[in-house]
Amino acid sequence: MFGFRQRRRKQLRMAPFPTDWLVIVKRNVPLYRYLPEADRKELHSHMLIFLDEKEFEGCGGLQINDEIKVTIAAQACILLLHRKTNYYHTLKSVVVYPSAYVANISQPVGNGIVAEGESVRLGESWHSGAVVLSWNDVLHGAADIHDGHNVVFHEFAHQIDHDGGESHGSPVMENRSMYLAWARILGTEYAKLSKDTEHGCRTVMDRYGATNPAEFFAVATECFFEKPIQLKRKHPELYEEFMLYYQQDPAKFNLSRKRIP
Repeated sequence: MFGFRQRRRKQLRMAPFPTDWLVIVKRNVPLYRYLPEADRKELHSHMLIFLDEKEFEGCGGLQINDEIKVTIAAQACILLLHRKTNYYHTLKSVVVYPSAYVANISQPVGNGIVAEGESVRLGESWHSGAVVLSWNDVLHGAADIHDGHNVVFHEFAHQIDHDGGESHGSPVMENRSMYLAWARILGTEYAKLSKDTEHGCRTVMDRYGATNPAEFFAVATECFFEKPIQLKRKHPELYEEFMLYYQQDPAKFNLSRKRIP
């Protein structure tokens, strides 16, 4: 099975990228137009494999089409550039609603009591092999590449975190020596965001990142790709850690490169 998958992936990497897919990516994922040509070609290969291996399911009356699949795949695969990847190996399906949806929740409140209720969601990531997304919010998050909010980046950062076992903001790293600096810097930055949130201070990252370390990693990932200049200026050590992990420097191509048509 493993050998077949590797052969299949090799074939897909050599396959031409469909022209109609390219039109969709250029229209719906503006960040693509800032990527160097080599990154674009790598992204195409990743997308071909991702779309071959993952199932898409529409909910709430949404009919899945190429626009939905390609738009989501492009953003999910931007997180894979320049790194060894097994393409979110625990992920089996991407579930898409037309807009924000209501999910049932259960939350412990103490003394063995569990409160049940409903929560409006833009997306969520499950350990059991699924990512759930709101299509309207996928489009909105991709359209503004400077607001620091991108639901695909956020939920697929959780999938990266899942690969490390428990989701606690510490993904699997190629070099074991990276873990010590990662834990120190992200721990410090998480504590600072929590303190700033508590005191109502302005922050570069969304305050939702103060919820827990897993959410901090997902929110910081959004910020790294969409507000890299501000993140690098205000949190240079954090930016450096994410640059080492993702093997990308968004501040460089966001500022110094002209947008490629």
